[in-house]
Amino acid sequence: MTDVAMRANWNERIRRQPAVAAALAVFAGSAATILGAWYFQYVLKLPPCPLCLEERLPYHIVIPLSLLLAIAAIVRAPRALIVVGFVAIIAAMLASAALGAYHAGVEWRWWPGPTECSGPMTDFTTGGPLLNQLRSIHIVRCDEAAWRFLGLSLAGYNVLISLALTAIAASGLMAKQPPDPVGR
Repeated sequence: MTDVAMRANWNERIRRQPAVAAALAVFAGSAATILGAWYFQYVLKLPPCPLCLEERLPYHIVIPLSLLLAIAAIVRAPRALIVVGFVAIIAAMLASAALGAYHAGVEWRWWPGPTECSGPMTDFTTGGPLLNQLRSIHIVRCDEAAWRFLGLSLAGYNVLISLALTAIAASGLMAKQPPDPVGR
């Protein structure tokens, strides 16, 4: 089979199975988002704050779940299983969007953030040996955006990405399952 024929075969297969396409798109988008977060953390040396780390948790759930869901859709698992998988992805991505919106609001000082990363700094002027150790610790603030592009911080982009992945998962949820050629 030629390369063009194989590509056409895969395109046709994805067109006929929109749930598979949606699950794979969610997988790719979620993996790209985490890879981007790691790029900012390890390459650009922008350490994440505690809220940033919490915002990553839904992606750690969605990445394997969406891959398993794509496999389940390929092997034509029962529709109820596909529905539960997409609903779980939608719930996780909506939670991610809510966390991102909360974090963006903390960065814009619309509401207070967690005290461990956005509260007042304690006065460390009196001290002992423990105090000397504490002075060397760098606390990443949740209320200060480390990076912005077009006025949005990474938390703001997380909201947009999470909502886009929610929409893709919803399209997979609404997609009709193709008829089973085996007749299960």
